[in-house]
Amino acid sequence: MTKQVKDVAKELNIKTDELITKLKDLGVEAKDDSFALDKKTIELITQDLNPPEKEKEEEKTDKSSEKKLEIIEIVEGSTVKEFAHTLAKDPAEIIQMLFKLGEMVTINQPLSEEEIIIVSEEVGFEAKIISGEEEEDKELEEVVIEGETKPRPPVVTIMGHVDHGKTLLLDSIRKTNVVSTEAGGITQHIGAYQVDHDKKDITFIDTPGHEAFTAMRARGAEITDIAILVVAADDGVKPQTIEAMDHAKAAQVPIIVAVNKIDKPEAKPEKVRQELSQYELTPEEWGGETIFVDVSAKKNQNIDNLLEMILLVAEVQELKAVPKGNAYGNVIESRIDKGRGPVATVLIKHGTLKIGDSFVAGMASGRVRALFDDQGNKVKEATPAQPIEILGFNSTPKAGDIFRVVETDKEAREIAEKRALKQRLLEEKKKSHLTLEDLHRQIEDGNIKELNLIVKADVQGSIEALRDSLAKIDKEEVRIKVIHTGVGAVIETDIMLASASNAIVIGFNVRPDAKARDLAEKEKVDVRTYKVIYQVVEDISSARKGLLAPRIEEEIQGEAQVLEIFKVPKIGVISGCKVNNGFVNRNSNIRVIRDGVVIQETKIASLRRFKNDVNEVKEGYECGIGLENFQDLKQGDILETYIEVEKPRE
Repeated sequence: MTKQVKDVAKELNIKTDELITKLKDLGVEAKDDSFALDKKTIELITQDLNPPEKEKEEEKTDKSSEKKLEIIEIVEGSTVKEFAHTLAKDPAEIIQMLFKLGEMVTINQPLSEEEIIIVSEEVGFEAKIISGEEEEDKELEEVVIEGETKPRPPVVTIMGHVDHGKTLLLDSIRKTNVVSTEAGGITQHIGAYQVDHDKKDITFIDTPGHEAFTAMRARGAEITDIAILVVAADDGVKPQTIEAMDHAKAAQVPIIVAVNKIDKPEAKPEKVRQELSQYELTPEEWGGETIFVDVSAKKNQNIDNLLEMILLVAEVQELKAVPKGNAYGNVIESRIDKGRGPVATVLIKHGTLKIGDSFVAGMASGRVRALFDDQGNKVKEATPAQPIEILGFNSTPKAGDIFRVVETDKEAREIAEKRALKQRLLEEKKKSHLTLEDLHRQIEDGNIKELNLIVKADVQGSIEALRDSLAKIDKEEVRIKVIHTGVGAVIETDIMLASASNAIVIGFNVRPDAKARDLAEKEKVDVRTYKVIYQVVEDISSARKGLLAPRIEEEIQGEAQVLEIFKVPKIGVISGCKVNNGFVNRNSNIRVIRDGVVIQETKIASLRRFKNDVNEVKEGYECGIGLENFQDLKQGDILETYIEVEKPRE
């Protein structure tokens, strides 16, 4: 079978002259385009012009090399210099690449995640962004723990629903009446205790089962060995019980259930077992794997049995640590002590901590000036699983921070300063969350199709009324979605949810507490407080159209707490107060807050220090406050003073 040159050229999609030249290279003299080519010559020229196997192999190799980019770990917020060092490149090269992308950067400037990913791909790597905490954990993994391991005490966290007797149970375990000897029944302690049972130590963490536990779980730190889930026999499983149980399960620690308050006539321990078995906590006596112990913290009943069960579970786990060498562990809690400065409770994991050791914990550093055990006694050193209170920090670390002894003060300072600088630069680079002022522009840019709201109010009825009113707003440009509602003050968890979901917090007749205000400022969450429903609807409608009127903004001046109530003839009720924050000014507006709910807004009728009328009382001082047209004050009420300032919309 033969074909003419012109037909073969057409099939191969090349010019006739080009085919004739190619044939000449193969030793075939084709006189013109009608020259007949045999089957073998056609196959040779086809293979020469289009080698399929070779091309496919090359293409395959290219694709596989594209897919198999080497993964490289880059710490979040790395500066150009650090990033270049990780990639083994010259910083100038990285700066030049970013310049071509339209980004002007300096050698000590932190890079965004997007910049890191793009540049990494340009130089043939796949970037995996890790947080500063993960880097810290990674550093710790690389620390070689040398030496003989020895058994260590188990670390136990007590968790459960509020009022189910967690603190009283711990009190019974310690056989000291902590609760009744403290002012106002408030648990004041170093956050962890060690008790002795059958000549064996057990360490108990008494953060109410959330702060440090959650912070450490988020970091993957395995600080807790056993979780005690306290459930009241007369009350059963509650939302916080389930939350505590989920934390313990996520941390993959064994759970022992302490069924408390069995001394009460209405106690139903079997009901507790029934309820918990629905959450995969089946009692051993029912063929399950969970140990249940019926106790009465109040009557000190069955406490020994609970401690025996803890030691039994610990024995199965074979808990060990290396007692020699530089200490490292985790911060359980920290605070500022007025007489002693920053103080932190640390749980040592490995090594021995001694007075004079230099250390770093997160962005804090220092040298150990003094060590105190859980009884407040001065000690010279701390060993694994021992909770210890440390003096010598230059600032307060965070719960969950890794505490590590380093060789010198200089090294400790350098590590802490580097972390603090990186954190500051990251904060500056962080974008703020959505605000009502920003809403119109975001809609126009097409960045937002949904407005998330968190609504907190004084009563459930207000929430329903607000929901109905918001439902009537036109949803053509942006859909309004209420993602969470609740009765009571705006608290930290509301701000955390708003931050995570880019939501605006609406407080109706309620106020954010001090911690929530600080967190909102840090996370740049927009918190709005209102007294009238139509103002909420009006603001959101106006924000969508970009027509917000000048904003009346409150500037909080101070906060005082009512300690005592005095009834003065012919004058009325005077509250004896202590100013906890800021200052109280005679001419300020004032509101009465009870359990986070605003119950009255008024003016100050009188402000006194001892017997003298004064214009202002500063933080830390006591004073007498009389209010205009309001006498129904109670101990514990918060009096918040503020002024109203008109600010133009940006």
